Parts: sequence; C-alpha cells; structure tokens
Amino acid sequence: MHIHGYFDLQFEAVKEAFAELFNDPQERGAALCIQVGGETVVDLWAGMADKDGLEPWHTDTILNLYSCTKAFTAAAALQLVGEGKLELDAPVTRLWPEFGAAGKQHITLRQLLSHRAGLPAIRQPLPPEALYDWDTMTAALAAEQPWWTPGEAHGYAPITYGWLLGELIRRATERAPGEVIVERTARSLGLDFHIGLADSEFHRVAHITRGKGSHGDAAAQRVLNAMMREPQAMTTRAFTNPPSIMTSTNKPEWRRMQQPAANGHGNARSLAGFYAGLLDGSLLDSALLAEMTREHSLGDDLTLLTRTRLGLGLMLEQPDMPNATYGLGRHAFGHPGAGGSIGFADPERDLAFGFVVNTLGPFVLMDPRAQRLARVVGEYL
Repeated sequence: MHIHGYFDLQFEAVKEAFAELFNDPQERGAALCIQVGGETVVDLWAGMADKDGLEPWHTDTILNLYSCTKAFTAAAALQLVGEGKLELDAPVTRLWPEFGAAGKQHITLRQLLSHRAGLPAIRQPLPPEALYDWDTMTAALAAEQPWWTPGEAHGYAPITYGWLLGELIRRATERAPGEVIVERTARSLGLDFHIGLADSEFHRVAHITRGKGSHGDAAAQRVLNAMMREPQAMTTRAFTNPPSIMTSTNKPEWRRMQQPAANGHGNARSLAGFYAGLLDGSLLDSALLAEMTREHSLGDDLTLLTRTRLGLGLMLEQPDMPNATYGLGRHAFGHPGAGGSIGFADPERDLAFGFVVNTLGPFVLMDPRAQRLARVVGEYL
C-alpha cells in the first residue's frame, strides 16, 4: 500500500503504524492528520475511495464524519452563547415555545448539549422520508415526552441532537443551521468541512462500507442485542427511527441535507484543524472552552449502554475505560464518529488529531485503529 502525504521524520513510526492498518484486506481508505502547537507534523492518506476499488483516495477526498459533526455544532452554539444570542441555562422554550409540550418546559441548552434532556429517540414511528424533512423532525421532537426526568440522567442522542441544537441555532440566527455552523467553525479556519454538501462536491466523497466478521467489543454487542431483540427500546429507536438513519450514508439526499449531528463531510485535516482552533482560542474564548470541556455527565449512558463522560458536545477522556480513551493525556477531549473517524485534542501536548476511514468498524465509542495511532504519537511527545 502506497502511503501519500507528509510526516515529520520524528513521527516516522506513526507513518508506519498508519501503513500497518492496510494489512487488513478489508481496509479500503483512510487519512490521518496531526497538528502539534498549530503545526502539521503528520498529513497522510492511502487506499481507495470508491466502492469498487478503482478510485484512489486523493488529497482532497472527503467523507461522512458522522458524530464528529456534533463538536462543530456545539462550538457554534457556544459562540452564540458568548454573543448573547443563546443562553446555556435558559429554557429552550424562550426561542422555541412549542418545545415545552409533554413536560419539557424547563429543559435548557446545557442539558441538550450534555445529553441530559431525555430526548435521544422518538417513540412514534416515522416514515423513512421524514429523515430529510426538517419541520417534520423538529415537530416530532417538540411533541416528544422525555424518556427520563431531564437533568437526572444522561443518554447519548445520536441523531436527535442535530435537530434539537440545529433548531435553536436556526431560531437564534434566522438562517439554516448547517450554514451557520460551517461559517462559524470551518470557514473561519479555512477547513474543508461541510454540513449540507453541494452536488458539485459529490465527486470527492468516499463511499462508506461496513467491515465484516467482527462483532466489536462488549459495549457494541449490548447495543446490537438491544436493537435485535427490543424494537421498542429507547436505544433501538435512537438509531432506527426514522428507519433510514442507518442506511442513507451514501445517498445524495443524505449528503445534501443539513443534519448537524451526523452528516458533516470533511477530512482528517478538517478535524485536526478544528481542534487546533479550539486549543489556540480561535473558536472559543477560554471561559467558554472551559465550560465545553468540563464534565457534565458521567456514568451509565442510557442509550449507548456503556459508561460515558461528556462535556458540552464533547466526549471526555476516560483512561480506565478501554473503549473510551483517546490513548493520550488525561485531559483529552473530542468526539468519535460511527465506524472509526475521530477528532480530538490533547491540551497537555497542544496536540490536535484527526483520523478518518471509510471501512466502518463495529465499535460504539473509540475505534481501536485510532487508539493505536494515538498511542504511537504519544511515544514521541
């Protein structure tokens, strides 16, 4: 496998570890970018971008980053907090009156950002096409009853997060949420990141497939068992209502829509660049970043059926949890995306890390491929 790109000679072992990923015949394409002190020390890519193995992964290849998108959304929301256009602890109903139905009148932006609002799923079955109708989804969430008393527990909201936060951003700015998030995060830093991809960019998008033959770790198996055996369970509903959530990744309508929980498109550079922008103060002032990276939720996650530790739109380091450690410092923060892509920062090393892959692994939190790469990086810093 030919490895393209650049690496500082100090990090040659990282390049070798990246190359070793492709010893697995199922691995199709991937990219890795690492910045230290704002300087790029690793920028690598390799493999194939298309379904049939005919189109090489290029320097400008992008792909669906899934929940890596959530951190961009949270940063934009916190910028609006800093400008007084949103309030962390004010009721959501101040901007979205209809949201107060079914006992939700006291839910706050902070609770939405930290997955404590009790809204990771919708009970009423929705048709597949509802996924692409913003008004249908926000109306369903406005009517939804929380699955637990808001503020008393936490459960990751894999996709409802996008409509919940996006609707608040839309009402605060009177603009489409994807445009606002991209403008405030990616465009200000010159990053190749999109929420609502133009058709003219489709030729650059890597095709996503799932790896075969692995059932993942114990956490992944718990989620899979729940989804197979309990169709009405909250965890199942979170990932399958509308039923098109799990099957739309490569569809044009998925790429076009603005779903700021799960359909951001970008590359490893955009992830590393975003976290470098958090570290150097380009995106948030120190007080807002401290709030974003402060522990808000810790313990059993009612959706993911494993222990999570959450900030505001971020997953925080859990060094004693093999499936929840970034593999570097104890203050690391970031966000994985389904199947393996991940972006994070280690403030102790002033390091920003982005890894993307188009063969999805079956892990709920951190993917072992990214963890291995991060640990090799740590040996040299």
